[in-house]
Amino acid sequence: MSIEHHVVALGQGPPVVLIHGLLVGSVAQWYFTLAPALAPDHRVVCYDLRGHGRSARAPSGYDLGTLALDLASVVRDQGLSAPVDLVGHSYGGLIALTYALQHPGAVGRLVLVDVPLPPGGHDWLIEAVEGGVEGLLQALPGPVRQALSGGGRRARRTMARLGFLIGQSSLIADVLAQEPLSDEALARLPNPTLCLVGEASRCVPAMAHLAGLLPSARLQPVPGGHFVPTSEPDALQRHVVEFLSG
Repeated sequence: MSIEHHVVALGQGPPVVLIHGLLVGSVAQWYFTLAPALAPDHRVVCYDLRGHGRSARAPSGYDLGTLALDLASVVRDQGLSAPVDLVGHSYGGLIALTYALQHPGAVGRLVLVDVPLPPGGHDWLIEAVEGGVEGLLQALPGPVRQALSGGGRRARRTMARLGFLIGQSSLIADVLAQEPLSDEALARLPNPTLCLVGEASRCVPAMAHLAGLLPSARLQPVPGGHFVPTSEPDALQRHVVEFLSG
């Protein structure tokens, strides 16, 4: 089912699409951090995944295949010409990899930020299922939790979205049912790839595996945990701008 996505674009130059992660991610995590740093030399496109931010509240379609189709529609609707560079955080990185596998030659460079493997292997999913929104909040790092719990229109809107995604959509079930991406297929991806991982993240083994598997990948540890785009924006900007400008 095609849905309406909230898209923000800025800058001119070679295209790059920024893809956030599930549940607490949105355009905002890029718009105030990485996007302005890339905009002087790139056409930067950020979009809210279905059910997130200001995009339509989709009750289903949170599997990687459907989310990659959503990405394809954003690329098409924005008139982006190949090759398109992709930056994906967490589940957004899996969307980027899925899109690259489905569209050989249409993707240039990849930046994968703290990507979970297998897709449904994170403890936070179980915590979200068992504890609802409050359980999920307790699993988030302090600054993110405080921002969501501090009141205000944006926080209330985000909390309402979380309630919908956890309690009224198929997101959790779709992620838990998602088959892992094939190591064999990933090992054939020729795209130059930067693998960024938080030194304190539970995704360190997964990112090391990806960096060893992808033929043109480099592993780059950065300070912090899983939420690198918001907790370590300066380090993220430095490494990504250098990689995409090289």
